[in-house]
Amino acid sequence: MARKVQFVETVLRDANQSLIATRLPYEKFEPILQTIDQAGYYAVECWGGATFDVCLRYLNEDPWERLRKIRAKVPNTKLQMLLRGQNVLGYAHYPDDFVKLFVKKAVDNGMDIIRIFDALNDVNNLKVAMEATVNAGAIASGTISYTTSPVHTHKKYVQMVKELKEMGASTICIKDMAGIMGPQEAYDMVSAIKDAVPGMPIDLHTHSTTGLAFMTYLKAVEAGVDIIDTAISPFSGGTSQPATETLAYALRQLGYQVDLNDEATKKIADHFKVVRDQFVADGTLMPKSMATDTQCLTYQIPGGMLSNLLSQLKQMNALDRFDEALAETPKVRADMGYPPLVTPTSQMVGVQAVTNVLQGERYKKVSKEIKAYCRGEYGRTPAPIDPEVRKKILGDEQPIAGRYADTLEPVVEKTREKLGDLAKCDEDVLSYIAFPNLAEKFLEERKAREENVATYSIVECG
Repeated sequence: MARKVQFVETVLRDANQSLIATRLPYEKFEPILQTIDQAGYYAVECWGGATFDVCLRYLNEDPWERLRKIRAKVPNTKLQMLLRGQNVLGYAHYPDDFVKLFVKKAVDNGMDIIRIFDALNDVNNLKVAMEATVNAGAIASGTISYTTSPVHTHKKYVQMVKELKEMGASTICIKDMAGIMGPQEAYDMVSAIKDAVPGMPIDLHTHSTTGLAFMTYLKAVEAGVDIIDTAISPFSGGTSQPATETLAYALRQLGYQVDLNDEATKKIADHFKVVRDQFVADGTLMPKSMATDTQCLTYQIPGGMLSNLLSQLKQMNALDRFDEALAETPKVRADMGYPPLVTPTSQMVGVQAVTNVLQGERYKKVSKEIKAYCRGEYGRTPAPIDPEVRKKILGDEQPIAGRYADTLEPVVEKTREKLGDLAKCDEDVLSYIAFPNLAEKFLEERKAREENVATYSIVECG
């Protein structure tokens, strides 16, 4: 019997995050949700990552309401979100009571799979979210943030997988956020994990940024990977994932079982062609996002991070220093103990590289985030931070021993009291804790709208 390969569709989260900065409003994809539900996907990634922030900041949407609407239209397919461990959906660590309640409410509002990662691969930053996911009855997908360095080996990745399994992971995701995993690396890593934890389903996530993704997926499938992340063709390629339909076609030709409904995927593609063209017309989708950029293979910098470097330098009228900043980035990464370049470490390392170049002296000026990183607030680094650099940044201050979240006071109850009737449910409280300024503005505007209507209607909460 042919071995089955399953698909996670990313157009509602990572594909639109990678190509159009997550600016896809609910109204643009609502008409096609029922067709997506009929397509035969293993899961639809539709929440988490930057979607929560952008709903509040730019789209004037309640992210919780968005999730509930998707769930109502997609009752038969698993919904998946991306969660940054102890960072949840933000950029700093949160207290455990917030992490636990956030996970519970995500599941209560319709989430089936929570993909949980940590920017440093520090399993101590994953424990609380993993436990909360299992307790809520959802699938905990323990995630490896893939990168390469002198200290990142298959042996260490396999050890991490074993620890994730002990924490309750039902599946393992290999998250190649920069698209730097080559076909041989994929084959070897999937094989090593399959040997170490037989029977554990493995999901591989990569990006088309460097042009390797199709080859990488084919070799990963050959090694036994069970699930791959793809994007419907109009939102595929470039900094997004490779195309769903293309891989379905290729894998069937190679003799694998693919249960996708081709008629449904064609309808989905036709819908998103129109949506894509609208974003091209208004300048949101730029040609650079759709291009292949092999600089990532040299500097291991994700496509989005490259854009941020250019943006920072442009704001400072220093675009002519781009090559210097590019060359400085891997040096900063090495000084910081080779963190994988994924949110939030990618932003921290990139900003510091630009600062070093423009200041003319390395670490003459450092961000508060880099100071917190050196203090140990983000967790254990893959390799030790360069002691001279740490000394220059912290002076005689000693780094934190143990898990930083253990030093944080509970925050949920006091936030409930602070918000009073502005928050109509715990989801509102969680939105405020995650993004205080954005959520407060959103909640106040909602309250004003309610007060302006003749008939008062109760806001629905999950």
